[in-house]
This record gives sequence, structure tokens and C-alpha cells, in this order.
Amino acid sequence: MRMVLMSAIAACCLLGLIYGGQVSPASAAADGPYHFGFKRSVNGQLPSINEEGFKPIVDKHGALFLGDTSRKELFLTFDNGYENGYTTFILDTLKAKKVPAVFFVTGHFVKDQPALVKRMAAEGHIVGNHSWSHPDMTAISDAQIKEELERVNKEIVALTGRSDRGYLRPPRGIFNERTLRVTKELGYTNVFWSAAYKDWDTKEQHGSDYAFKKVVSQLHPGAIILLHSVSKDNKEALGAIIDEARRQGYEFKAFPELRGMDLPFMPFGMAM
Repeated sequence: MRMVLMSAIAACCLLGLIYGGQVSPASAAADGPYHFGFKRSVNGQLPSINEEGFKPIVDKHGALFLGDTSRKELFLTFDNGYENGYTTFILDTLKAKKVPAVFFVTGHFVKDQPALVKRMAAEGHIVGNHSWSHPDMTAISDAQIKEELERVNKEIVALTGRSDRGYLRPPRGIFNERTLRVTKELGYTNVFWSAAYKDWDTKEQHGSDYAFKKVVSQLHPGAIILLHSVSKDNKEALGAIIDEARRQGYEFKAFPELRGMDLPFMPFGMAM
């Protein structure tokens, strides 16, 4: 199962468009599928999805790409498709630095790593939904989308006593108007990102300095940062990234503050 999931994630990322690339509007049909891409932030300038062809449906369905760009706030998110031995260290770093995060988990992760899921929630992080089997949701039915998400949420509730609070990261970064509509009707806010790099390939890790530079060079007000917990580079660079962001005057925020919803959120750092 782990190897199947790893292969699926690698295959989607090899499209070369998901983490910061650009998609030509002419390359997508009227209802997608779209592979999320964006114009990267350079020298603190704001990133953009204006040229990608999908901004109208992202806005229409309330999907997140940026936070409040008038504030020096950052939102840290991790995709957890499977465990590669680094999540404990990441959680240790976040706890030491008092930084909240969102961990988007798959069915494989919640079944394989229940103790880590419990720890995420117990330490004040949000455990978000990344689908059960990491499919291209534009290629499955509405009923199958619902099943994918409900299975993950059921496991999260069983482990933590709390639901995933309606945060969804579309698997593979693939979406269209239908998937945004259906998942919104199910109560989910789709969460994309505005800062990311090619960190998901475990065979192409280049060291902590590389990860540090890739992330810090993209910092901007309201950034939603996407990292993959399988990356050794991310594990080793995370503490320095947090310190540098704070040195630049940024503050790490929790997601309920981003969405502005009145949710029963446990203040970060409080144990269950």
C-alpha cells in the first residue's frame, strides 16, 4: 500500500506543474481538470494565480490560496501521505518553537500511524483531510468523493475525538469546478498553497540549506506554506526556517484564524 501511494504521489508531481509551475489556460477544458500552479513570490512580492485559468472557480467556491496579505502572517501545512520517519522530529520542532500547523493525512497514514495522528491533535495542530486513497478526484464520482473524505474523517474522529474541521487538500493538487463544488457542499474548504518547492521526491534531497533557501525565498504576507513530511531536507531545515521567518517579522498562525470561522478550536499548545 505504501509503495502504491508513493508511486501515485510521485506520478502526479512529475507532471511538473503542481508545486509552483504554471498551467496554460488553453491546456485545460472548461471544467478542468486543473493542476494547481501559481506564479511564485520573488523578493517578498505576492504570488499570483491570475494567469492560471482557474482563479474564478477557486474564488467562487471559497478555496484558500493566500491568507491576509496585509499582515505578516504565515500558515504552515504538511502533506502526510505516508510516514518516512521524520514526522516525530517535525512535531518536536513545532512544539519547541510553539508553531501551529495543519497536517493533511491520507487513509494510509491514519491507519499506519495512529499514534502520530493522536499526537498532532493533542498538541494543538489540525489534522486535515487528504482523501483516503489519494485519487484524482476529477476522475471519480460525487459519491466516491464523499466516501474518500468520510472514511478519513471517521478515522480522525475515532483517534482524536474531533473531526478534520472541514479542511481538505485536494490529492495530487488536481481539481475542477465539480470537485470544488461537491467538497464545499460536504462542508470542506479546499486548501491550496502559495509557497512550495519540489520536496516530495525522497530520492532527490539536497540538504537543509537547499530547503531553507527554497522556502525562505518565497516568504510573503499571508503565505500558505506547503511542505511534505517525507522530506529529510524539510526535517533538518524546519527550525531554521521558523527562526528566519520570525526574524523577518512574520508570525505563524493557526488555520481557524485564516478562515475566520467560529470553530471549537483548541488553543495551540494545550494538551487534550
